[in-house]
Amino acid sequence: MRELGLAYVRVGEFAWALLEPEPGRLDWAWLDEAVAVLAQAGLKVVLGTPTATPPKWLVDRYPEILPVDREGRRRRFGGRRHYCFSSPVYHEETRRIVTLLGERYGKHPAVAGFQTDNEYGCHGTVRCYCERCQDAFRKWLEERYGSIDVLNEAWGTVFWSQRYRTFQEVELPNLTVAEANPSHLLDYYRFASEQVRRYNRLQVEILRAHAPGKFVTHNFMGFFTDLNPFPLGEDLDFASWDSYPLGFTDLMPLPEEEKLRYARTGHPDVAAFHHDLYRAVGRGRFWVMEQQPGPVNWAPHNPNPAPGMVRLWTWEALAHGAEVVSYFRWRQVPFAQEQMHAGLHRPDYAPDAAFFEVQRVVEELGALSLPPPGQAPVALVYDPEAPWVYEVQPHGAEWNYLALVFLFYSVARRLGLDVDIVPPGAALQGYRLVLVPSLPIVREKALNAFREADGIVLFGPRSGSKNENFHIPQGLPPGPLQALLPLKVVRVESLPPGLREEVEGPWGRFSSGLWREWVETDLSPLLRFADGLGALFRAGRYLYLAAWPSPELLGALLVGLAQEGGLSPKPLPSGLRLRWRGHLVFAFNYGPEEVVLPVPSGVRFRLGGPRLSPYEVAVWEEG
Repeated sequence: MRELGLAYVRVGEFAWALLEPEPGRLDWAWLDEAVAVLAQAGLKVVLGTPTATPPKWLVDRYPEILPVDREGRRRRFGGRRHYCFSSPVYHEETRRIVTLLGERYGKHPAVAGFQTDNEYGCHGTVRCYCERCQDAFRKWLEERYGSIDVLNEAWGTVFWSQRYRTFQEVELPNLTVAEANPSHLLDYYRFASEQVRRYNRLQVEILRAHAPGKFVTHNFMGFFTDLNPFPLGEDLDFASWDSYPLGFTDLMPLPEEEKLRYARTGHPDVAAFHHDLYRAVGRGRFWVMEQQPGPVNWAPHNPNPAPGMVRLWTWEALAHGAEVVSYFRWRQVPFAQEQMHAGLHRPDYAPDAAFFEVQRVVEELGALSLPPPGQAPVALVYDPEAPWVYEVQPHGAEWNYLALVFLFYSVARRLGLDVDIVPPGAALQGYRLVLVPSLPIVREKALNAFREADGIVLFGPRSGSKNENFHIPQGLPPGPLQALLPLKVVRVESLPPGLREEVEGPWGRFSSGLWREWVETDLSPLLRFADGLGALFRAGRYLYLAAWPSPELLGALLVGLAQEGGLSPKPLPSGLRLRWRGHLVFAFNYGPEEVVLPVPSGVRFRLGGPRLSPYEVAVWEEG
């Protein structure tokens, strides 16, 4: 590891049964030895708390810690993440083992920091439906609403005769004959996410007490929406995430030809999207805790990365501001569930292909000093509650919040524009263009941020379509946004695949689909549907798009708005992406064809050159 140029080693995130083979009998010898060996080699250690995998003896002693799925089935021991976030017993057992870990290693000079648990919510475990969750949910509701009459009003329980007399009558929103009350569901999703934060904070507070000066992080996942990462990130020193571009691409709702084109590279915007998201969750700081080094084991299809892609993914993470890129794993384990998951070494200990790509990055980094990342010219507002709102009432089978967000992000990147992802209510000063793909619940903090934004703000469909309690706003959508845009959405429809609407305006004629809205306003439309009704409206710096746009429509619109904002958008070849970090410009070629980079003659290249081969990286200085 030292000879390769690695600096950090993560260990122990699934090791509870090794640390405590029997109740109360601790075995630290193996971990002491590992930490000592790594320290002697000059490596820094990241210790994972082992709570993602409670041991068999603990489950047998306290079977109530096992979670219950939406169908009311008790989950069993034998996998991982087999615990309920609301279990008081598991909280106490967590407190005990994390305290022991912190006491033993919190002041060890080789231990740089800690990772709490592992991939919170993986395998559908944020939302549990056990008795402990029901009790905790009732308490949460009582704290939120104060009286049952307020809850009844907020949930609209007069409908379908669902009125409650006490909080003790409220059950969990699963196993209902027809769909559950949407306000009930949304509150349960909020509660479940907050329970994860509460559990994580328990661990963080213990580690802060016993490991002063050591960092605490958590490794989040890609395209995961059951958990709101932003509140949890406030309790961490920085965010981390686990980057598996090939698996994510295979699972994405992409056209088949696009999946095949990027099957060995990952979609050009998948990793970048998450770098920008988790940089925001970490308040400007993030690590890649697990970088895919080869074929993995968990996707429907698991192709081998194209030669050079591990190097490219590493450089791309660094270009987006990653402080560390850590590879999972050092050696491919030859047994158990993940034996088909590649590592930097094969099961026979021989270096695998990614080993040499990492070696090359280390050599290249030694000759290149990275300036601090700066603010991008474009902000994209990402709302972690929006997927819950649309999961509860999608109103169209194909409506998918992440797909819409990814469309906005990807189209901006194809125009060579850097994007910062920000949560609702974040300051928007300094951005030339603000993209809000969809923000169903607009709170006062977010509305004020939009008022104070410096640049042009584009709102997508269904923005302002619900209030805090999941009701249609009294004044109709876009609700509070009517303070910025004098219009009302009076009807909506979802469209099946293949049923398209034509829209036309100054940028040309385009198709749209999946979603359309009818708008009443005195504003003159910038785009119209074929029936003459408006599809895009503008009031000053604010625009509202009343349809799900095609990539071509959105691209033409963003070109015009970016130019108006003083930017210089330039459509890039399909597989090429750029990223600025200070005075350095990074180029990444995800495509199978060589591309000529859009650079003036005479620029100083620090890596590569003006002609970029497939799966290659180039870096040059600008200004």
